Amino acid sequence: MHNRSDSMSPTTRFYRYLALGSYIGLLAWVAVWQLLLNTDHSYSLTFIAIIYLLPLLLPAKGMIQGKPYTHAWANFVVLFYLIHGCTVMYAIEAERLYAAIELILVMLMFTGCCVFARRRGKELGLGLTKLKDEMKREREYFEGKN
Repeated sequence: MHNRSDSMSPTTRFYRYLALGSYIGLLAWVAVWQLLLNTDHSYSLTFIAIIYLLPLLLPAKGMIQGKPYTHAWANFVVLFYLIHGCTVMYAIEAERLYAAIELILVMLMFTGCCVFARRRGKELGLGLTKLKDEMKREREYFEGKN
């Protein structure tokens, strides 16, 4: 038996899977690129794993569980990979294809996370109240006290 909060619209489900699929793809791609394809390791493999993989592992549990809040803040993490991809695209000609793949995955994840978090949050009633509504409620509260 499902209640209203358990149901997810097909569109919301699509963006959830877009976010999750591109997240897993980005994690796998960064690992392959940095640990296997990049043969010029000027840093230790431990350092590379910490810098490139650890940030992506932070939202793993919430992404897998489909938590809207995690999807929302995961976008802050993915911005690091956007900056990395843009920098490599500009500065390292030999790795432009690798950077392009990273950027595509980043854009897909960002889009999936944004839309999923917004839609799922609304479905669960987790949305933030509009500022004008919040100010009206506060004004009524404080004017009622006087």
